[in-house]
Amino acid sequence: MTANNAPIACTLGGTDYAERLAWIASLNRDGLLSHERHEAALELRYASTVRHRVRELVRKESECCAFLTFALDESRGDVRLTITVPAREGEAADLFFEPFLASESPTATGRCAHPANGCCS
Repeated sequence: MTANNAPIACTLGGTDYAERLAWIASLNRDGLLSHERHEAALELRYASTVRHRVRELVRKESECCAFLTFALDESRGDVRLTITVPAREGEAADLFFEPFLASESPTATGRCAHPANGCCS
């Protein structure tokens, strides 16, 4: 558990999780401009045209992945979302960030949706 007692796992199950990944992939196809990784943080830069969807992403992901920290910066004409994993989970950051970088639905690729979620054992 983290200091705020949030489990270090996504709380979405099966179909809901797959639907969320497909939704994120659609958002990325429509507006992700770039991404940059800084150790335990991932910065995603989106076009301003998808601003409302990025806000929705933060709202939704804050509910199911409460252990992650989300910070929005909309001051530069684009939308920058920084996602940070707890320091003690830094080594697993790649697993937690992978869904936020998808541009294809996990069902389209045949890949495991999220190994850290335990759904693909």
